[in-house]
Amino acid sequence: MTKTYEEINEKIRARKAVVVTAEEMITVVAERGVQGAARDVDVVTTGTFGAMCSSGALLNVGHPSPRIKIQRAWLNGVPVNGGLAAVDMYLGATALAEGDPANEVHPGRFAYGGGHVIEDLVRGREIELRAEGYGTDCYPRKELVRKITLRDIPDAFLLNPRNAYQNYNVAVNVHSDRPIYTYLGKLKPGIENAGYSSAGQLSPLLNDPCYRTIGIGTRIFLGGGTGYITSRGTQHNPDVPRTPNGVPIGGAGTLAVTGDLKQMNARYLRGLSLKGYGVSLAVGLGVPIPILDEEMARFTAVSNTEIMSPVVDYSDDYPNGKGEPLGYVSYADLRSGIIDFQGRRVRTATSSSYARASEIATELKRWIEEGSFQIGRPVELLPDAGATERFESPSYDLSEYRTVTR
Repeated sequence: MTKTYEEINEKIRARKAVVVTAEEMITVVAERGVQGAARDVDVVTTGTFGAMCSSGALLNVGHPSPRIKIQRAWLNGVPVNGGLAAVDMYLGATALAEGDPANEVHPGRFAYGGGHVIEDLVRGREIELRAEGYGTDCYPRKELVRKITLRDIPDAFLLNPRNAYQNYNVAVNVHSDRPIYTYLGKLKPGIENAGYSSAGQLSPLLNDPCYRTIGIGTRIFLGGGTGYITSRGTQHNPDVPRTPNGVPIGGAGTLAVTGDLKQMNARYLRGLSLKGYGVSLAVGLGVPIPILDEEMARFTAVSNTEIMSPVVDYSDDYPNGKGEPLGYVSYADLRSGIIDFQGRRVRTATSSSYARASEIATELKRWIEEGSFQIGRPVELLPDAGATERFESPSYDLSEYRTVTR
């Protein structure tokens, strides 16, 4: 049985579409089988919420009188990137406030940065804009200091080059005799703990592992508002080994996304301070997946037990760009809080929120059921590097990767 985007959207407009979250789809397939699920379900919603460092805001702050051609600027003391038009600028989520001591006293606190400015803007808080220009005949002003809010800014877009990583590392500290501070958290020596970050079975690209319905123009939930996928994200690399269910066993696909910042909600955009590492932005992102056929029903029923993640040494191998994964572990094992690894019982902790990811998938489900959010057919699908053919190879047996077990 097959369906089209048009047929699904017609059902959405009539408020007759059957929509379930990716978590619920696991039960639907278990009870009705793949064929029954493909027949009965129209859309599966996904969600993820966690640190996405490759994020930022493109802002046009409006022309003052007299006008200024901004060369350098700061928002609440955080430098923004100019070099665009006169009053256009880009605020990176990981930009540090000017004068932040960073890791001069290790581990640094990183109390405020670009991600926090973005959250403050979305919360409607007042921000200090300070700008400098060199002066021209048409833009004579050389200095500008003013208080602004998001309402005062003519245009503000969340513009993220890399979000929603398709699978990711599990980090451990193998070689250092001291705690190390990473974007996956504080890692104690002697492999005493492990850090990870993913919504697993709720994560968008793990529910469409070969990018059959996800691509340029796909309409998504972004930061509490509506956004769009603009292209493959930076570091998109689908050409990695996959298990029999199509899921890559390491970092693979990524998404570049954008959306109107003025529509967004600070519940789904939060500035982060990562001790000893830096600042970032937690981004809430959800992708609706149309159930076009049985294969899509099977993909969207993926469970945490079927998703394997590589265990990587962050004390030496990762920072020096060498080595191979130490093993693999399922997200079911990670979420249990304890894994057995090399004869140790290792505690696990996540830097993403499964509860918030579930909330995003549920909220997106509500939008679709109410008829206010239709499924966008992508103009062009993400490059898949032949992923569909590769995962069918019998050499990719799931059991061969389960070298780390609970």
